[in-house]
Order: sequence, then structure tokens, then C-alpha cells
Amino acid sequence: MNKPTFHTFSNDVLGKRDAVALQEMLWAGKISSVELTQAALKRLEKAQALTSAVLICGDEALKHAKDWDAKRKTYASHRGFGGIPSLLKDNMDLAGFPTRHGSRATPSQPVKKSSALVGQFHQIGLHFLGKTKLPEFGFTATTEFTQGEPARNPWNLDHSTGGSSGGSAALVAAGVVPIAHANDGGGSIRIPASACGLVGLKPSRGRLVPNEMAKSLPVKIVSDGVVTRSVRDTAMFYAEAEKVFKNPKLPAIGLVNSPLNKRLRIGFFTDKATGGKVHPDCVAGVLQTAQLLESLGHHVEEIPLPVNEQFAEDFLMYWAFMAASVKYTGKLLFGRAWNSSQMEPFSQHLADHLTRRIHRLPMTLRRLKQFEGEYSKFFKQYDILLSATLGTPPPVIGHLALDLPFPIAQERLFDFACYTAAQNVSGAPAISLPLHFSNGLPVGIHFASATGQEKLLLELALQLEESTNNFTPT
Repeated sequence: MNKPTFHTFSNDVLGKRDAVALQEMLWAGKISSVELTQAALKRLEKAQALTSAVLICGDEALKHAKDWDAKRKTYASHRGFGGIPSLLKDNMDLAGFPTRHGSRATPSQPVKKSSALVGQFHQIGLHFLGKTKLPEFGFTATTEFTQGEPARNPWNLDHSTGGSSGGSAALVAAGVVPIAHANDGGGSIRIPASACGLVGLKPSRGRLVPNEMAKSLPVKIVSDGVVTRSVRDTAMFYAEAEKVFKNPKLPAIGLVNSPLNKRLRIGFFTDKATGGKVHPDCVAGVLQTAQLLESLGHHVEEIPLPVNEQFAEDFLMYWAFMAASVKYTGKLLFGRAWNSSQMEPFSQHLADHLTRRIHRLPMTLRRLKQFEGEYSKFFKQYDILLSATLGTPPPVIGHLALDLPFPIAQERLFDFACYTAAQNVSGAPAISLPLHFSNGLPVGIHFASATGQEKLLLELALQLEESTNNFTPT
């Protein structure tokens, strides 16, 4: 396993193990959930340099761990990830704690009820040590703020974790926990997975229980999931999640525990919708991966970019629509304590981007809703679409600062997060895998498939993990 410059790995009970290995030790009685939780809390304290957690609920986590240890034998028929400590992104409600969405504009009082997704995680067996940082409402692709410390990348503390699930990604990469909650409205699982050298699967629309705040969106772009250090942890998570909630509209995933054993038709691209190619190191990662896939027997060919500049502009408009909705309906969403004047400059600029162009919104929504059908046509000819996850390696902190002039911020975001939004709009799954590096920083490689084909993505990921040994846990 590649190891970042800053990490918390040690000879404690967590070691360098992934969640599946820890689960096996728990059920064999070699370790306890309390021991794991105590070790993870110590690692979380050591990871303060990453400034990636927003709150720690250690007493609550230890209570869950003690309860699991006491009842371990009664859980034998549904092992799941029982007893494994994890972390929750701070845009999900956890009863007894505030949900701030990365924003100074939101109230700080504790919420009374946990999100349905938290219930699904608990039923899988995971319990939370605390909550992790995200940029305000996940509106940008780096976990930074105009006031307050950014989440720092454990591969190089001067570089971005990506966003919006940057806090979760940093702490998993640094070894605090093996698996953490993340969600993805424009790439927010895959972007930080790429930047921090992790496995990040954005599932098909509707794969997990519905996200309460996303249910009313006209185009339902948000999917919840996890970031992990191994493919088998991600595969186990979705197998266990399916036992708790199974969407009848999607094909079952089941437990994916063996590599792909068939040839695929794979189309790859390195162009950007706004013109030109991605960073040379990202191009190199795609070309090397294409060669590896060919050596494994797959048919690989270069294809035209599946999105155009109009799509990029439409997605920015939709993003602006969400920012404006938060700004102007915040009191309905968060109560009287909401203060829109405290929103980040970037969020304010996004909201203004909509208000100056609101007459374009109906056609924007129409095109975005049509995109699902257009995107699905690619999978009549190809099983997988291959690209870099991002247009550049992880940038230095400040390159995507939230107080930049909006035209500069827009240009830099289009260059950085240039591929991931297509799957959010279409509802299809995609996975970022840590297959390449640039000057010591991870460069994720992106694999997209048709809606409902997470099993195929995981089988391919296992094949690549086995072939490269780049990110197999020890």
C-alpha cells in the first residue's frame, strides 16, 4: 500500500488494515470494537495537522463500541461492518450534534433526529467518531474557507484534498479510519478520492436510501457513498447497504469478491469540454491505464469527449440554482438563525450567476433532463468510459480559493473538475481508482458505466487492483 507523507499508521490494533480485515479480526475475537474505537480516536487526535474534522463525538462512539462488543454474538447472522469506527460528512444529521454544511451561515444548535442515511450506516454496523469538513454546501471542488483552516492533503499538506468530501478523504488516507461517509453532487466522492489516493465509487441514482435535502431537486444529482483504501471495502459496503435498502429499479450488486473475467469494450478520452487536453500527468495516467487494460485483454480505443461546452455551462447554471435556492430559502431550510450574509463569497457569486441569467433556467433544466438518455447511448457501443478523474493533479491550497474573482474561479474549476458531473446528471455510476502519481501526489483514473452497473465497475477495479498491487491493503 502506498503511504502518504503525513499519516497516523502505527502498530496499534488498526495497523494498516482495511475494514474487511478488521471485521475478520473482530469476529475471530482477536480485537474488540472498543479497542478499535480507542485507537481511531487517538489517531484522530494525531491527525490535527490535517484540520479535517469539525467535531469529535468520542463518548458516543465508545458507547456504540461497548454495546456492539456486549452483543457481538447476537449479530452473528448479520456481520456487516459491525464494530468498525467511521466518520460522517457534516452535511448529514447526527442526533445530538449540529449540522453546519461547512457554512458560517447555518445555526449551530444540535439536531434532534439523525438522517435516514445515518440509520443505514448504523444498520450496516458502522459508528461515527465525529464529523468531517466540507466546503460550504459542497459548492466547490476544494475543502477550503475564507475564514478557518482548510482540510489538508496528507500526501502534501500544502495541497488541496479536493472536495467536497475532502475532510473524510484526508482522514481515511491518513489512516484514522478505513472507511468514511462521502457524497457526490458533481464529483464530491470521486474528486477527493483522486486527490487523496483512495477508492471512490459514486453509485447509481437511488442506490442508497434517499438524501433528504436532495429529494426535492428538479434533477436529482446527489448520491451518497464512501471513500476507502481498498476496493474490497467499497464492495463490502455496497453489499451490506443492499441488505438494508434495495432499490427495485436497479439490478442487485451483491458481494463482489472476484476480479473481472471477461473482455470489455472501453473508450477513453483526454480532451476537456472547454478545449484542450487535461494536464500532461493526467494524460499519461490515462494512456498507461489504457495500455494496462489492453494487456489484460480488453478492447480499448480513443473516442470523442461524451460532453460538450454547453453541458459544462448548463451544469454551472444548475449549481448556481442550488446556491440561490440555499441563499434565498435558508430560513425555511435551517430556521430563523440562518444568516445569508455569512455565506462564502464563492457561494454568493454562484447565486448571482443565476439571478443574472434566470431566464435561461427552463432550457437549462430541459437539456439536463434530456442528458440521461443521450449519455446512455454511449453504452450501446462501450462497456466503460475511461478518463482521468480530474483535469490536473491536486492543486496547492489557495488555487481554488473561495474569494477569487468569479471568472477566474470558474475557469480554474472547469480545468480541475472537468469530467465528474456527467454521472451526477445522468444518474450513472463511476469510480475513481488511485492508479497514477504526479510528483508524489495521487492522480485518480476514472471509470464510468451504464446505470446500475456498479458490479461491473467493482469487478474491473478488483482486476486492476490485483494487476497493479498499487492500493491493496497490507
